[in-house]
Amino acid sequence: MAQGVLPNPSATRARILDTATSLFYERGVHAVGVNEIAAAAGASKLSLYRYFPSKAELVRAMLTEHSDRIHAWLARKTALAAASGPDRVLAVFDVLTEWFAQPGYHGCAIVNGVTDTRADPEVAAIARAHLHRYLDLLEDLLAGLAVADPETLARQLLLLIEGASVVVTIEGTTDAGADARKAAAALLRAATPAS
Repeated sequence: MAQGVLPNPSATRARILDTATSLFYERGVHAVGVNEIAAAAGASKLSLYRYFPSKAELVRAMLTEHSDRIHAWLARKTALAAASGPDRVLAVFDVLTEWFAQPGYHGCAIVNGVTDTRADPEVAAIARAHLHRYLDLLEDLLAGLAVADPETLARQLLLLIEGASVVVTIEGTTDAGADARKAAAALLRAATPAS
């Protein structure tokens, strides 16, 4: 930093959070320490603890921010995908399958975070909220389809999404995303009254 230039607290916090997000996602929460995060972010350990009083707080902030970012991205992408109807619902699968194919995809950061921090009830609450946001999105997309039980169908679609993410992560191919989309299309056909 240039002499006489004051640090920008929000930029420092964001840099620490971005660095932690990358490192945790790539290697897992337990494999990365706060010293490494601070060094990689170009911040002192004192600065890290000023914004995040503990590693657990940093993990929670990372997962909350990640969930916000993912759901904003999904809402934006699906809004552009199709005017309405089953294609708009299936757009969620199209968008996620594109994401699964990105280099460095290591699964859902929220699921990874819960797995890495099983004993943290606050992380579990963040994960539950994340899944409920998926359900809300899916129910909103199903709203105009005259589906008899949109809550159940949304849950079935969510199981396909999360299952595909896990299988893609383990197998290292994106086939599960395409398979989940086909299964979702079949569920939508069965649940939607014929015109």
